[in-house]
Amino acid sequence: MSAKSNRLLSIDAFRAITMLLMIFVNDVSGVHDIPAWIGHVRGDEDGLGFADIVFPTFLFIVGLSIPYAIGHRIQQQQSFIRIEIHIILRSLALIVMGFFHVNLESYSSAALLPYAVWEILITLAFFLIWLDYPVSLSKTLRYTLTGSGIILLVLMAYLYKGGDPDHPHGMQQSWGGILGIIGWAYLVSATVYLLIRGRFMWLTAALLLFLVINLGTHGGWLPFYLPVIGDASSVTLIMGGAFISALYSRLLQQQRINAVWAYLSLSGIGAIVLGFLVRPYTGGISKIGSTPAWVLICGGIAILLFELLIFLVDVKGKFHWFRIIKPAGTSTLTCYLMPYLLYAVFTLTHFHYPHWFNAGAGGIIRSFAVAFVLIILVGFLEKKKLRLKI
Repeated sequence: MSAKSNRLLSIDAFRAITMLLMIFVNDVSGVHDIPAWIGHVRGDEDGLGFADIVFPTFLFIVGLSIPYAIGHRIQQQQSFIRIEIHIILRSLALIVMGFFHVNLESYSSAALLPYAVWEILITLAFFLIWLDYPVSLSKTLRYTLTGSGIILLVLMAYLYKGGDPDHPHGMQQSWGGILGIIGWAYLVSATVYLLIRGRFMWLTAALLLFLVINLGTHGGWLPFYLPVIGDASSVTLIMGGAFISALYSRLLQQQRINAVWAYLSLSGIGAIVLGFLVRPYTGGISKIGSTPAWVLICGGIAILLFELLIFLVDVKGKFHWFRIIKPAGTSTLTCYLMPYLLYAVFTLTHFHYPHWFNAGAGGIIRSFAVAFVLIILVGFLEKKKLRLKI
C-alpha cells in the first residue's frame, strides 16, 4: 500500500484522549467509594470495567500509526536494515523503561535510596537518554547528556534492592510493565509490517494468524508457547490497529470515503460480536488473562471510536476541541512518565489531598484534574522543546 507521510489528526486526537484516560484511571485507582464499573475487574472475574478498555485501546492506536510511520520510511526507500534498527531501538527504549517500572513494584525499604528518590532519578535518566534534543545542540553536549543518563540508569540498577528487607534481591524481570508490553508487541508488529512491506492482503493474513494464536492459547488447542509473542494478545491489538489504518488509507486512495463508514462499522461490530461468541470457550472476558474475548471486544470498541473521530476530525475538521489535550497525542511518552514524578514529589513532601478529594465524586474530579494539569504541563514543556522521542 501507499502510506501517507503526514500525520492524521484523528489518530493524534485518539491518542490524546486515551492518554488522558490512562492517567485518569491510574490516579482514580486510589480513590474510594466510586462506581465499580470505573475501575478494573478482578483477575478471577469474567467482565470488563472502564479501566480495562484503556490499555488495549492504546495498543490499537500504536498499530494505527505503523502504516504511516513505517510506510513512510518504506516510501523513502530506506533499507530494510535501517528501518529495522529504528524499530529495535524504539522497542528497546520501551522495554528498558518498562523493566525499571516493574521493579518499582518490589522496591525494598532496605535500599540505599528512598523509593521516591530512586523513582525520580530513573525518570530523569529516561529524559536524559531519550530527550528530543534540538538539531542546533552540539553533538558533544548531546552525547554528554545522553551518556550521563545511561550512567545514571546503570547506577540506579546497581543501587537497587527489592523484596523483603531480610532477603533483598537485585532487579528482576517479571511481567514487563505497560511500556515493556508495548515495546515487545511493537517490535513484533512493526517488524512483520516491514517484512511484508505493508501489503494489505499479507497484513490481513498476519492479523488473522495472531488472532488464531490468541484463540488457540486460551482455547487450549495450541500446545506450545511462543517466546516474545506469548499469547499474541498485545500483538493482535496492534496489528488490528495497523489493519484498520491501512484499510482507511486504502479506501481514501480509492476515493471511497462513503465506504469507510460501512467497513469500519462492520469491523468494529463484528469484532465485538465475535468476542462474545468465543467468550465461553476461551476463559471469558479478562484483561489480566488477556483473553480473546477481551482482545476482540476492546478492539471492536476502539475501531468504532476511531471511526467517530475520523468523522469529527478528518471529515468535519472539528479538531479545535482537543487542543487543550493535544500534547498527550504528540508528546505521549512524556505524559505517561509525568505521574511518576508527581507521585514521587508527593511522597517526598508528604503531600496529601484533602479528604473530600479521596472518595466519591470529589475523587473522580481530582483524578480528571490531575490528568488535565499534567497534560497542560507537558504542553508547556513541549513548547520549550522538552519532550521524549523514541
